[in-house]
Amino acid sequence: MDIILVAGLWLRRSVWSGVASELERLGHRPIPVALPGADDGDTSATLADQVDAVMAAVEAAEQPVVVGHSAACTLVWTAADRRPESIRRLVLIGGFPAAHGETYAAFFDTVDGVMAFPGWEPFEGPDSVDLDSAARESFAAGTVPVPGGVANGTVELSDDRRYEVPTVAVCPEYTADQLRGWIEAGDVPELRKVKRLTLVDIESGHWPMITRPAELARILADAAVAH
Repeated sequence: MDIILVAGLWLRRSVWSGVASELERLGHRPIPVALPGADDGDTSATLADQVDAVMAAVEAAEQPVVVGHSAACTLVWTAADRRPESIRRLVLIGGFPAAHGETYAAFFDTVDGVMAFPGWEPFEGPDSVDLDSAARESFAAGTVPVPGGVANGTVELSDDRRYEVPTVAVCPEYTADQLRGWIEAGDVPELRKVKRLTLVDIESGHWPMITRPAELARILADAAVAH
């Protein structure tokens, strides 16, 4: 099974290396996506450029499972909006899709045209609980500033068939029960409309592809073969 992997903010596709190795061992074909602005250092890249990169991967694959982490949950959600018939299943890790007209990921200030990794203070607590000091230093050193045209891009959605794509929400720094409550309260409106939504817990911080790669790969492999 083709499994497309899309990294979140500040991360290159190499962040999936541990997950990809385990997926190959389990008999699947991992496809980490090179995102403009992240993997090529192009600070002029836009949200549309990143969506196009994901779409190119989807169109080159055969009924793939499409996986997004954190903010990139919106990237893969946009892919489902554009090609709902071409995607076997979505997996959203540690994030929720934005709605039409919302800003993609302007979570921190843009300075000199980019949104740099802000350091660990905003992520203290459950997000980073399983990263020791060495892992934090390595992570921060490898981050890539997000182009302003990506962070401040406007999400465009138009096809309600995206809600028919089976979707798995992997819950790392929060629990499936917490997410279920947020959905029922109307705090995650896009997920509330999904016809087939499965919630899965993983005991990790916000970056399980770094701290729990084998376990995350097994979750993705299970999603690939589920009916």
